[in-house]
Amino acid sequence: MSIWERLKKFLTSGEPASVPFKPEWAEILEQNLPLYSKFPEELKLKVHKKISQFVATTFFEGCGGLELTNEMILTVAGQACTLIVNHEGPPYPNLRAVLLYPSAFSSVQEEYDELGNVTEERTTRLGESWSDGTVILAWDSVESGARNLFDGQNVTFHEFAHQLDQENDHGDGTPFLHTTEAYHTWAEVLSDGYESLLDKVERGKKSVFDEYGATNQAEFFAVATECFIEKPRQMSKRHPELYDTLRDYYRFDPLEWS
Repeated sequence: MSIWERLKKFLTSGEPASVPFKPEWAEILEQNLPLYSKFPEELKLKVHKKISQFVATTFFEGCGGLELTNEMILTVAGQACTLIVNHEGPPYPNLRAVLLYPSAFSSVQEEYDELGNVTEERTTRLGESWSDGTVILAWDSVESGARNLFDGQNVTFHEFAHQLDQENDHGDGTPFLHTTEAYHTWAEVLSDGYESLLDKVERGKKSVFDEYGATNQAEFFAVATECFIEKPRQMSKRHPELYDTLRDYYRFDPLEWS
């Protein structure tokens, strides 16, 4: 049965799409995701449930000659599901496919000038997130990012933060929130953080955030997510309001794992 046939079966039955979580999957997560090893048992069980749903509803494809393995799929799924482990509902309802390349891949980027003219530029990328529900990742960066917990750089967290941001069709650095008050807090705190990073980059000053976050507010949210999980102590000390806002959104506190 294909992934789409399986999806149709579950959707018509009214049951959440999932596959049984296998014991050997936990062994792969332990080996490839040091962060997972720090989770309390209750949280691991929640991640397992999300992964079961994630792999049942997401099409994976190896590109550029990459032969997919369970290790690759679970390394991506484990990190993606960590972000939404305490969120209700199915993981990433708009997500359709994850494409994995062996390493950095070439991508054509379109840019528009003030007159509406379009220019195309070919760039090398480690990851992309599309609003149509596609995530593209370089496997070597996925693997290295998962195993290094302290550099604040994780391409999987980054691109799946974009997927969360794109769930409301905007991709503007503000994901779907549940209250008007939450939107007001988000707008104030994230904007302040973005402007602070932009100022530091322009003055050549160091920041706990990667300077790529100064590109725009969508990139700042993705970069801040990486930092929130991998540099929680530094971020909570230097940007406590931003840290608290992301903690409220993701509904977990990485300081408890560090």
